[in-house]
Amino acid sequence: MQAALQNYLARMQRVLDHIDRHLDDDLDLDALSSVAAYSKYHFHRQFTATFGLSVHRYIQLARMKRASYRLGYGDAESVTDIAMDAGYDAPDAFARAFRQRCGQSPSSFRRSPDWGAWLMAFGPLDNARRKLMQIIFTRDDVTIRDVPPTPVAIMEHRGDRATLGATIQRFIAWRKAAGLSPETSPTFNVFRSERCPAVAADYIMDICVGTDQPIDANDEQMKAGVIPGGRCAVLRYPGNTNNLEPAALYLYREWLPASGEEARDFPVYCQRRLSFSPEMAVPEIIVELFLPLK
Repeated sequence: MQAALQNYLARMQRVLDHIDRHLDDDLDLDALSSVAAYSKYHFHRQFTATFGLSVHRYIQLARMKRASYRLGYGDAESVTDIAMDAGYDAPDAFARAFRQRCGQSPSSFRRSPDWGAWLMAFGPLDNARRKLMQIIFTRDDVTIRDVPPTPVAIMEHRGDRATLGATIQRFIAWRKAAGLSPETSPTFNVFRSERCPAVAADYIMDICVGTDQPIDANDEQMKAGVIPGGRCAVLRYPGNTNNLEPAALYLYREWLPASGEEARDFPVYCQRRLSFSPEMAVPEIIVELFLPLK
C-alpha cells in the first residue's frame, strides 16, 4: 500500500515539474493527464483532491508568480510582455488580476514590492506543492531557547475558523496603517484553543504584531499586550503554513513527555518573520512554534 502511495505521489510530482518547465505552453488536460499517466476524465478531480487547487487555478497562480519575479527583477521587460506571457490578452486585465492577488499594481510592485503581501498571495500555491511532502519531526528539530518578553499589539479572533480570513484582513489593514511592515515587525499567533474544537464557535486565536508603540485607548480592533519571556521549546516549521497542528502534536505527544520538561502556563504560539539573504531572489517566511516551559 505504501509503495502504491509513493508511486501515486511520484506521478503527481511529475505533473508539477512538467508545469514548471512548460508555463509558456498549452497546458491542457490531455497533456497533463498523459504526463501523470491517468485518464483525462478523472485527472482533474485527482489533482484537485491532492493539491486543494484545480489544475487551471494552479497554472494561473504559477504563471502569476513567475510574472511577479519578472516584475521585481527584470526591469528591461515591459509590463505588456510580462502580461502576455502570463496568459492575459491585455495589460489592464493582468493589472487587475495582479492587484487583486498581490494588493499592488504591477508598476507599484516593480518599484517597491510588498514582500509580506506577496508571500501571503502565493501561499495557496506553496501549500499545494507541500501536499507531496511528509514532514517528520525529530528531537534534533527542537531547541530550548530563552525568549525575551515581547510587547505586541493584539487583534483577538473569537469564533468559527471559517471567519478567520476576515480577521486576518483587518489585521493586515491595521498593521499597514500603523506602518508596521512584516519586514521589520514580526507576526505572532497565540493559539488559545484547539484548532478544531468540538464547538466551532469556541475557536480562539490572538493575531499579534511586535511593537512597543502605544495603542489608542479608543481603538476598537487592537489592544496592547506582551508575549511573556522565559524558556521555550522551539520547533521550526519547514515553509510557510497555516496548519501547525502536526508540529504542535509532536511537541505535546512525543517531545514533551520524553524531555522531562513541564509546560508553562501560557499557550503555544508561533512567530512568523521575513528572512532575507543574498542567495535568495525573494524573501521567505520563517515559521517557528514556541511551547513555553517552566
